[in-house]
Amino acid sequence: MSATIQADPANQAGNRELIAFRVGRQEFCINVMMVREIRGWTAATRLPRSPRYVRGVINLRGAVLPIVDLAIRLGLPASEPTARNVIIVVQIGQQQVGLLVDAVSDILTASNASIQPSPDVTSELVKTFVKGLLPVDGRMISLISLDNALPRELEAA
Repeated sequence: MSATIQADPANQAGNRELIAFRVGRQEFCINVMMVREIRGWTAATRLPRSPRYVRGVINLRGAVLPIVDLAIRLGLPASEPTARNVIIVVQIGQQQVGLLVDAVSDILTASNASIQPSPDVTSELVKTFVKGLLPVDGRMISLISLDNALPRELEAA
């Protein structure tokens, strides 16, 4: 099932496509242009002294791909990955990173005007990760800024 956020037809340039996914009981989305592929869960090789949210690395067609557990990184309860989990491979700057999520749910089309700002009651930590909120079919989907959600130290991995 795909949800679409209707935009003003006169402002087609302000539309963006987003990919929505679940982490725990919450829904998030990112810009689809950052996504390189979506693949099933593959066990990762843990690296010594890596941050808790880095599950390890996998071999992706000859390249070492770090896997970030997005639940842990966003401060949500961790769970053990199963065959139902997926890895969203994203390109951030010059680096590819795999994001461990529970499931991919929708492709959304959103206008800039449809993205609501994060409320002032949220913490500064939340505001660094969440760029805005999208109301879709009675749900609120958080738009994540991957530039802020993923740490700079991964660039050295």
